[in-house]
Parts: sequence; structure tokens; C-alpha cells
Amino acid sequence: MTKLTTHVLDIYSGKPGKGIKVDLYSISGENKKKLKSVILNNDGRSDEPLAEKDEFKVGKYELIFFVGEYFKNITNRNDLKFLDDVVIRFGISDNKEHYHVPLLVSPWSYSTYRGS
Repeated sequence: MTKLTTHVLDIYSGKPGKGIKVDLYSISGENKKKLKSVILNNDGRSDEPLAEKDEFKVGKYELIFFVGEYFKNITNRNDLKFLDDVVIRFGISDNKEHYHVPLLVSPWSYSTYRGS
């Protein structure tokens, strides 16, 4: 099934990113359109695909992972966050394939890749 999915792994604690808010936008030139907002489940995943069927189109997209509040809650630190929102812009060139965008994150770094 062709769709867009994501998950978050908190490499600071070694656990899934439970409760992190994620927003998905489509990008067209200078315009952004919010498509979906989800809260990640206990496994650090959304309960349903971020986009599928008619919503899953060729084009540019942006995922915003709101990790600042998550790390504030698990570290009990109130100082200025190094990472607050992690923004990943990417393109879907073939909407007949599955696109998975995982995020590996700590309070000080992050990494992503096109998963399967």
C-alpha cells in the first residue's frame, strides 16, 4: 500500500518518542498547507498513515516534530532548549511507493533517512 508514515526514536532515553506532536504540510512555492496533525502513540508512531490514497501525491512536503516540549518533560529541565521543533522537508517523486520518514532524536541532535 502506498502511503507516508513516520516514527520517532528518542536516542537519549532509548525509547520510542511517545506523545510527540507531528504536523504534515504540503509545500507549493512559498505556500504551505497543513494536511494533518498527529500525536505519536506508545510505540512512537502515528496510529494511521500521515497521507495515503488521494492525499498521497507527488510533491514537496514538510514534517514538523515538536520535540522541545517532549524533552522538557522527560528531562525536567526548564532552560532554553537546543532543539525545539525539528523540521524535515522532503519530496515524494513516486506516489506508488511507500515513503517512511523516521526521526532519531536527542535533546542535542537528530538524524533522519528514507526508511522502508
